[in-house]
Amino acid sequence: MPDQQIHFVTGKLAESSLRSILETLGPQVGFQYTVQVMNITVAALMTTDWIAKRIEVPTGTTSVMVTGYCRGEMDVLRQSAKVPVELGPKDLRQLPAWFGESPRGDDYGKYDIEIIAEINHAPSIPMEDLLAEAKQLIEDGADRIDVGCDPGSVWHEVGDCVRQLCEQGIKVSVDSLNPEEIAMATSAGADLVLSVNSTNREHAPNWNCDVVAIPDDPRTMEGLDETIAFLEEHNVPYRIDPILEPIGFGFANSLGRYLSTRDKYPNAEIMMGIGNITELTDADSAGLNVLLLGFCQELGIRSVLTTQVINWASSSVKECDLARRLLHYSVNQQVLPKRLEPNLVTLRDVRVDPIRSEELDKLSSDIKDHNYRIFASDDTLHLVGANLHLSEKDPFLLFEKLIKTSPANVDASHGFYLGFELCKALTALTLSKQYRQDEALDWGYLTLDEPTHRVKLSGTQRPVE
Repeated sequence: MPDQQIHFVTGKLAESSLRSILETLGPQVGFQYTVQVMNITVAALMTTDWIAKRIEVPTGTTSVMVTGYCRGEMDVLRQSAKVPVELGPKDLRQLPAWFGESPRGDDYGKYDIEIIAEINHAPSIPMEDLLAEAKQLIEDGADRIDVGCDPGSVWHEVGDCVRQLCEQGIKVSVDSLNPEEIAMATSAGADLVLSVNSTNREHAPNWNCDVVAIPDDPRTMEGLDETIAFLEEHNVPYRIDPILEPIGFGFANSLGRYLSTRDKYPNAEIMMGIGNITELTDADSAGLNVLLLGFCQELGIRSVLTTQVINWASSSVKECDLARRLLHYSVNQQVLPKRLEPNLVTLRDVRVDPIRSEELDKLSSDIKDHNYRIFASDDTLHLVGANLHLSEKDPFLLFEKLIKTSPANVDASHGFYLGFELCKALTALTLSKQYRQDEALDWGYLTLDEPTHRVKLSGTQRPVE
């Protein structure tokens, strides 16, 4: 793109951010650029007809880019500009990705850790619900569904359950120590058994599938070597799980057991059940999953068993899917797992760009229309209009201040809109997130697209002529 000269069209409010991004992006990608700042504060209010009357395309320009919020027929603008015109991203932060600039290499997204998602207490779940849950787990990134049986009883319908899952093209494992239960499951298509120790290992050669070898006593690793020796003698394929313990109940020592197991069995497949940490720790699961999968990636642990029962871990499978791609790239490329996977940063934003109160004062003096702009900066909510700058930490007090100005344009619809935006702005302040009016807050992989509401309001929501 070295011969490209792009003319960017924006509003007053976005000018500073756009120029800051282009200052770095232009040389990186290799294009020249010019910026035209229209006589409008918010670029989202521009239409193609309105821009077409005002655009000034410099000589040598090869294309024009306007905000993705711009409405109207693009042909009108192309005829006026006399060069190709395209809609850019709605969010300026997406410009580097738009031009293909990313710290991630082309091979980002590869992984070698299998995610086994357990459906707990499967015998008590209606088959229709179990199938629906399994399909959702697969869609979220699980490679295999683990059917969790209840200890102390035999689930005689386990074979039918496994069969129906396999008919959907789903790989299935069975979580049981009961040989009778396991035999029914493996006969129906389960190709992995969780788990095998001295209590049931003599049946393993009859199941014709992989098994997970566990110690009789995780604290001492008693029985594990004997179980592995038995499995090898009878040519039963296996992976080893030394058992991860909850924090406060041997967590550190259990990590050490994984290290010693890898030293003792350098070529063995190893599995880690991570639910004992994510389900049993008062913390959002995303960070815990990243840390645990980082340990697995470095140690060559190629399968993890996870659950998502408790609410704070209810998206663990999706988190593990994102984490395994991030950590495979990080470990293999020997780069820090930083600024590579924004979808795993959910609670707070990677970066927040504050705006000074003096800038907002100037903005209020420049505004000629009757629209209101909302900002969240320095622990304070700001509402800016023509010759109006109100600020408060409490959105209710801010709205009271606005009402005292006797605004002529705050009907029920507009009031609801302002309340909705102020709620988002307060949430952003509380969690140190970037707030941009009419845009969804960034919740990483949890972000929901949000339609633009302000530009749909009638009356005063049009560009100033």
